[in-house]
Amino acid sequence: MDFNVFLVVVVIAIALLFDYTNGFHDAANAIATSVSTRALTPRIALLMAAVMNVIGALLGTEVAKTIGEGIINIEQYSMADDVSVQRVGLIIVLSALVGAVTWNYITWWFGMPSSSSHALIGGLVGAGLASATQVQWWGIMQHVIIPMFLSPVIGFALAFLIMKLIMMAMVNMPYHRTMKRFRYAQTVSAAAMALGHGLQDAQKTMGVIVMALLAGGYGETHNIFDPVTGDMTIPLWVKLAAAGAISLGTYSGGWRIMKTLGRKIIDLDPARGFVAESVSAGVLYIAAFGMHAPISTTQTITAAILGAGATKRWSAVRWNVAGNIVIAWFLTLPMAAGVASLIFFIFHAIIPV
Repeated sequence: MDFNVFLVVVVIAIALLFDYTNGFHDAANAIATSVSTRALTPRIALLMAAVMNVIGALLGTEVAKTIGEGIINIEQYSMADDVSVQRVGLIIVLSALVGAVTWNYITWWFGMPSSSSHALIGGLVGAGLASATQVQWWGIMQHVIIPMFLSPVIGFALAFLIMKLIMMAMVNMPYHRTMKRFRYAQTVSAAAMALGHGLQDAQKTMGVIVMALLAGGYGETHNIFDPVTGDMTIPLWVKLAAAGAISLGTYSGGWRIMKTLGRKIIDLDPARGFVAESVSAGVLYIAAFGMHAPISTTQTITAAILGAGATKRWSAVRWNVAGNIVIAWFLTLPMAAGVASLIFFIFHAIIPV
């Protein structure tokens, strides 16, 4: 087997491993609130989330295109006839993935709901800088940095406002009967959140696989670019592979992080859980379809939980836990970038180019 073909296969395999870790790392995003309020049992919630992840992954490709084209420019490798140049492009993508997977495992071990999306983007930036590849700074600012700050702020504010309105509307309603109804409604909101997770996060892996195919010189073989419009397209097998990997990861569960989101931040009731999930799902859909932005499902749901929880009373939220989560958010991009750049130098030294 040609060594470049071997590298392409390895990169795709690790991309799917990242997708799998994304699933079990971020499974809590979709179902932690529903499980903590006992709206769903853990296994039923995970099964539902896995199915909705697959459906969401097949609904669009705009986020995948942003990852594939909008973070670093690998055109110099994909257009090269020299296999050694193509090999450098593959090493860049491989290093980015290893950096992202490493950070995912570290934060999963400590039960911190960091962003798999930002781990991947940080990995791409780190490997790009280490290889002196052009980094699309404006694309990162437009599609990553600005949404990174906006999505949790919007999630918090909307969840707080909507929960306040619901509290005003429910003021004369019997509490236990009303909470029972919201517990049923959470089945729908959790499914919507899981759909948004698949829509956002599975597409990120699709974008990386397409980058590997391009860097390896297989763009034409797999019809990556539309011959008429020139736009990037995602092959069906890439969509199905990414959808399947994230679904399997989700079903395997992320119990450590689920405990943090579902119990350690605040003890949610079904009404607040419903609001947090519904708001988060809405933000994910708008980001994917309207902005083509790969936002963090973790940041969005955590902020919405904080917003809905703060309506109970400000002191009900365990702000020290929330503070640790925010620190993990800010660390993710530079730490994943640092790991990926180090991995690039190691791989570049040991892999013949």
